[in-house]
Amino acid sequence: MTEPVKVGIVGLGRWAKVLTRASRNSDKLAIVSGYSRTADKRDAFAKEFGVAAAPDLAAMLADPAIRGVILTVPNEQHLPVASEVARAGKHVYTEKPIASTLEEGLEIEALERRHGVTVTVGHSARLMAGIRTIRDAIDAGELGRVAFMEANFSNERALELNPSTWRWYKARAPGGPLSQLAIHQFDVLHYLGGEIVEASSMASKLSPVGAEVDDQSMTTLRFADGKLGYVGSCWTSPGIFAVRVFGAKGLMHYEIDFGTWDTPDKLHLTSTLYIQRGKNGYGKREEIKVPESDMFRAELEMFAESCISGRSNLLNARNGNVAVAVVYAALRSIERNGASVRIADVIEEARKRVTERNIHVA
Repeated sequence: MTEPVKVGIVGLGRWAKVLTRASRNSDKLAIVSGYSRTADKRDAFAKEFGVAAAPDLAAMLADPAIRGVILTVPNEQHLPVASEVARAGKHVYTEKPIASTLEEGLEIEALERRHGVTVTVGHSARLMAGIRTIRDAIDAGELGRVAFMEANFSNERALELNPSTWRWYKARAPGGPLSQLAIHQFDVLHYLGGEIVEASSMASKLSPVGAEVDDQSMTTLRFADGKLGYVGSCWTSPGIFAVRVFGAKGLMHYEIDFGTWDTPDKLHLTSTLYIQRGKNGYGKREEIKVPESDMFRAELEMFAESCISGRSNLLNARNGNVAVAVVYAALRSIERNGASVRIADVIEEARKRVTERNIHVA
């Protein structure tokens, strides 16, 4: 690519600003048009970032120079907006989760076949330099056969909830940290460990604020090759994002300073990454220097490449739907007092509901 791919962005809140800042560090993608239903937001965004304000979505989609559109709208708007974008022949980037329900996520995935576009989902955590270093070590056989993985993503969000915030409500943030934080780690462990076949989960509500949602979750995973995994998420603690992978020859641990999440180009300055080999104890661990990287710029550049090539990338719709399906399986497991739930069953049932609904509408 000799010139940056021109894209639009819809929904001009906090995350649109994060991604637009990241795009400024790339020579592969340029955000040239922004749209929000609120005129004041459009004008403020244009003033802050120098991105032309589109008067409406139709005007943005009518611009032949725009190859794709980034969606940073609320989850329940992902499907209707993505459908409009795809019908216009533009490639779609949507923030995680792919949609507010698995059924809608599957419909977004179907847009690729129906309109000949690609869908990129912003599960950027798998692009962290430390995570990719672990994947490289696994692929090279440096850890031996991997049998177990564990991950945690926690923060203090449940201590700050009130009825005016959407995360207060079970219908909008099912499982609390399960759907809001653990979903990142489900995608990371899918990337590191391969296909997830079943999940078992438990949850609890311990925050004193009285929100509808659970605020603690523990989920165990079984992978297709037999390995096991665990994802924990606490919504009443200081922030943490950590992943540990256990193999017969060694284990690797990666942890970031959650306070730098919005500035990923600085993650390497405070991250921890080490390998502990063979029978060595923790005291003989080998510290690994984390390479400088920017997961948000990386995902935008993957999107740019898909806009040019017409081929899906690592952050594809299927992977986005697997992450949502694991959340759904975990929620069902909680209702069944921790019984294991097959991911394939959850996806197949959602597909059937989509088919039945489309038949009824037709």
